[in-house]
Amino acid sequence: MPSRPGLRGSMPFGGIDIGSTMTKAVIIDDNGRPLGSLVGPTGVEHRHLAYRVMEEAARKAGIGREEISFIVATGYGRLNCPFADRQVTEITCHARGVKEEFPDVRLIIDIGGQDSKGIKLDEAGKIVDFVMNDKCAAGTGRFLEIIADTLGIPLAKMGEISLQAREVVKISNTCTVFAEHEVISRLAEGAGVAEICAGLHEAIGGRIAAMVRHLKVEGTAVVTGGGAKNIGLVNVLSRKLDCNVQVPKNPFLTGAYGAALLAKALYERGERGRVERRWEEVTFFQ
Repeated sequence: MPSRPGLRGSMPFGGIDIGSTMTKAVIIDDNGRPLGSLVGPTGVEHRHLAYRVMEEAARKAGIGREEISFIVATGYGRLNCPFADRQVTEITCHARGVKEEFPDVRLIIDIGGQDSKGIKLDEAGKIVDFVMNDKCAAGTGRFLEIIADTLGIPLAKMGEISLQAREVVKISNTCTVFAEHEVISRLAEGAGVAEICAGLHEAIGGRIAAMVRHLKVEGTAVVTGGGAKNIGLVNVLSRKLDCNVQVPKNPFLTGAYGAALLAKALYERGERGRVERRWEEVTFFQ
């Protein structure tokens, strides 16, 4: 397959992670080095056309989308991706992407928009067990987004604000509806926003920690997903799990990066991409 001069003969591979709230694409060269990536919104408020994310990632990589040798799709929308050559579960892709950046990782905690999960790896990076919370918003990005709106603060600043707390206001409820009412009550009682944020992180971090303890935590843990951007939540997890907790350079991209690495591995094992890919605009979430 032809490559542009800028890639010096490299054969590019692609991974796309179609999540419930964000869609991420990563393109790598045949040495596994990222060439281009993109994170875009998915959801009912923003009708997402996935091919545009991959196309823009290709543009950033300096190639045309038709030059991508093999594409793996993962995430909620992976089965509906018309241009993917293979579909692989997000647990497998997250494990592969994180292991590449953190060779010593033994536990991955992924805090996504609609669920949170824990993935346990052995020394070789093989998945040995996992747990998932996909029945309740507590411990997810959506929960934090709703509470941030209630407090009138930017979601991106929530973690930093919590670090300013002089005390922790206990939040008893982790159900989104009841927690929202409890936060409003605490504000009415005169509690500070920073103190409430600290209490929320304690509650959410405690719930996630309790979930992943079933995996018998040991060694290095890595937090991915939107929750990894929240320093307050990461600090709580580190304390409650009593282990070394790391955050990737771009915690949104680990699944897509792992998908791209798997695309490369599958191609090297002899699998080949489609002769003609369907690049038309396809909406995954209505």
